[in-house]
Amino acid sequence: MNSSIIQTAQHTIALESAAIAGLHDFIDASFQKAVIALHECKGRVIISGIGKSAIVAQKIVATLNSTGTPSLFMHAADAIHGDLGMVQEGDVVLILSKSGESPEIKAIVPLIKNFNNLLIAIVGNTDSFLALQANLVINTTVSIEACPNNLAPTSSTTAQMVMGDAIAVCLMELKGFGKEDFARYHPGGNLGKRLYLKVKDLVFTEHPPKVLPTATLKEVIVEITEKRLGVTAVVDASNTIIGIITDGDLRRMLERSDSVKDITAQDILTRNPKTIDPLIMAVDALEIFALYDISQLIVAENGKYLGILHLHELIKEGIS
Repeated sequence: MNSSIIQTAQHTIALESAAIAGLHDFIDASFQKAVIALHECKGRVIISGIGKSAIVAQKIVATLNSTGTPSLFMHAADAIHGDLGMVQEGDVVLILSKSGESPEIKAIVPLIKNFNNLLIAIVGNTDSFLALQANLVINTTVSIEACPNNLAPTSSTTAQMVMGDAIAVCLMELKGFGKEDFARYHPGGNLGKRLYLKVKDLVFTEHPPKVLPTATLKEVIVEITEKRLGVTAVVDASNTIIGIITDGDLRRMLERSDSVKDITAQDILTRNPKTIDPLIMAVDALEIFALYDISQLIVAENGKYLGILHLHELIKEGIS
């Protein structure tokens, strides 16, 4: 029984993989024209379908919206009961269907054509009503469903989804849609934080720990203890960075010194510490922490001390 489950799962994956591979031959001039039409669309992309195709349509809408192409989902069954009102002049309508012959699809296609909107079909039957009525056709024909009865939409819906991704990625390239644009549409969650959070958003800048090079050992310890970052910068009177003192530096100094009476900050500090610009992305700061195996970075701009960035701040924000 267990081996049968494994074989069935592997067979399903093999069939769907073959369906996806077959799409390669359907990336043709019609596909190219459809992508260009979507790129040049002055309105929104209205995507519709029925049954499982409607669910795939919703996923494609979500992908397009998140990558800079304004899109709306219109269920084919609801379209003839008022939802056709969402189709406006300048919109491009994209309909998904395996058969291209569903009654709901046949009902809305003539209405859309009466509106003079460009109609693109993502269809698994290029001889169907939908394919013949559409202005442009994107072929997603599959030879067999992964369903053992060759009935339940499996390979066909996978093919639709992959073709939708291909369209979205092509549009991203045409728009020059980059990381900054992606971050604008994904401000929430760890993904968004990795894309938009900068060092300046996390740095401890309100009364950051710092001492003058003439500060006594007691003053250094008090500053590190009060600011609770395990470190203090050493700066001159103009706030220019001279060095850094960590709690580890203090421990090592105490281990090798018999008398600490006359020790000052300049006797303990590490010169030329690692610094980072406040406009650097927080995720890039993480790489610096890992490269040098450190926990704190001095944040500086033009040599002037701004504050301390602690590794814990990145971890707290889910950037790790």
